[in-house]
Amino acid sequence: MVTAKFTQKDGKLVAFDVSGHAGFANAGEDIVCAGVSSALQLTANGITEVVGAKAQVKVEENWISLKLMAPDQRVEDFMRAFLLQLNLLSEAYPNTISVNVSEV
Repeated sequence: MVTAKFTQKDGKLVAFDVSGHAGFANAGEDIVCAGVSSALQLTANGITEVVGAKAQVKVEENWISLKLMAPDQRVEDFMRAFLLQLNLLSEAYPNTISVNVSEV
């Protein structure tokens, strides 16, 4: 299962941590993992490369985290869109993705 943990502060998303595998199909054929990976890369690259926001990004095998250093509305839009996409994938493919949002 893919586990996505989002952190928000004062109602604004400020970080996420994504790990695991969906287990929908064999490696290399898993459309859920491909969807999550694509949305994740778009979000991280949009935040750091397109918007140019300062963020701490850590990547290891089967795990990535992104923590914003100075949130703004453009970044919030990327984060909300990523959260929405993961929730939609979770609904379309039950028991493959767990999405949680916590306030700090």
